[in-house]
Amino acid sequence: MPALKIIDDLGRTLIFMHPPQRIVSLVPSDTYSVIALGAIDRLVGRTTYCESPEAAAVPTVGGTKDVDVDAVVALAPQLVIANQEENTRPVLEALAAARIPVLVSLPRRVSDGVAHLARLARILGVGDREPARTLIKRGYQLAGSTQTSRRAFVPIWMDPLMTINADTYGADVLAQVGIGNAFGDRLRLYPLAADLGKGEAIEATGRDVRYPRVTLAEVTARGADLIVLPDEPYAFSVEDEAALRAALPSAQLVRVSGKDLFWYGAWTIDALDRLASQLASA
Repeated sequence: MPALKIIDDLGRTLIFMHPPQRIVSLVPSDTYSVIALGAIDRLVGRTTYCESPEAAAVPTVGGTKDVDVDAVVALAPQLVIANQEENTRPVLEALAAARIPVLVSLPRRVSDGVAHLARLARILGVGDREPARTLIKRGYQLAGSTQTSRRAFVPIWMDPLMTINADTYGADVLAQVGIGNAFGDRLRLYPLAADLGKGEAIEATGRDVRYPRVTLAEVTARGADLIVLPDEPYAFSVEDEAALRAALPSAQLVRVSGKDLFWYGAWTIDALDRLASQLASA
């Protein structure tokens, strides 16, 4: 086959002379996607958070934030799948220094996630066969909502209280099912005191501003019809739920799967219908 040239989400060029047969996935949603594309036999390593039952026998190489680089290198992968947000820069740089091909993604829209899934299928050489062909076709057929009818507050952490703005994958997932984001235009400020309205902000150049830290008073002032409470990355307690309900007493609180909100690629293709049904009945 001719050489395949791929551009990842960091703008780096990867060249494959042959489809990789030994793959380490450092991202749970990508592990799920590789399995959904029919390539589980290529997986030789995964993180401890990659909990797909089909991958239970695949060796682990640490968590998403504390990857054991030596363990990855020892597996002699022909491809490592990573994510700029999930994995740390030192790990990615160490793997690149070991001359291991690393595909880094950072999808911020559902369409980005589908395009990444199709990119993976091309790299694996399975895009023209089942189950990949039908799965990708379904992804490109996702219509999504053209307008939002309700606004949601989506907390992702409690101390400090954190949420997502419009430039995040989870916000676009909600937009696809007709739910707007009460903090869509809110940027994260640095330092924490500035985010909480207690100090002056400093220049945020090079820092991620998509996950603002907010106060309950700000949540009340913004208002929302729904409180969408994912079960990850933070496990909200009954006490947390009570505090959030007190801040938005007229809002309906709905607990949802964090995977349905934040796992991009193959997972989203089925998750959108689940979320649409769950939130429509709220």
